[in-house]
Amino acid sequence: MTISDWLIDVALLLVVFRQLREERLTLRTVLLPLALITWAGATYLHHIPTAGHDLLLVGLFAGIGVAFGLAGGLITRVRFADGHIRVKATLGAAALWVVSMGFRLGFAVWSSHASGGAFVARFSADHDITSEQAWVAALVLMAFGEVIVRLGVIVVRGLRTRARHQGPAALPALA
Repeated sequence: MTISDWLIDVALLLVVFRQLREERLTLRTVLLPLALITWAGATYLHHIPTAGHDLLLVGLFAGIGVAFGLAGGLITRVRFADGHIRVKATLGAAALWVVSMGFRLGFAVWSSHASGGAFVARFSADHDITSEQAWVAALVLMAFGEVIVRLGVIVVRGLRTRARHQGPAALPALA
C-alpha cells in the first residue's frame, strides 16, 4: 500500500469521526465524501471484470457496502434545529464505518503479503475469480455503495425532517 492509499483511508475515517459531534448538513458535508470516493474510483477502478465469477464477487461486496450504508444512514441522528438540518453520527454508525473501512484496509494489507496473496490466489482459482482487478473493483464498489447510500439516506431523512417543520416548499436546498 502506498502513502496515498493510507491517506485516503484515514480521510474517509475522519469524515465520520468529524460527525460524532453534531454539524449542519450542508453541500460540503455531502461533497467531501463523494470527492474522496471519486478520487479512489479514478485511481483504482480501471474496469470491472466480467469473466468467471468476477461480477458475483463485485456484486456481493457492493451489496455489503449498500447494507452498511443503509444501516449507517438509518442510525445517524438527523434533526431540524435553528432553521437547519443537523446530523450526528451515533457510536453505532461510526462503528459500522470503522468496521467496513477496517475490513477493506486490512484486506489490502493482508493480501499484499505473501501468505495473504497466496490465499487470495488459491481462493480466486477455486471460485473462478479471474483477476486481481475483480478484488479491487469489489472493494472500491463496496466503499461506493456504503458512502453513496449512507449520504442518500441522511439527505432524504434531513429533507423529510425539515419538510415536517417548514412545509414542502423548503425541500430543494441543503443549506
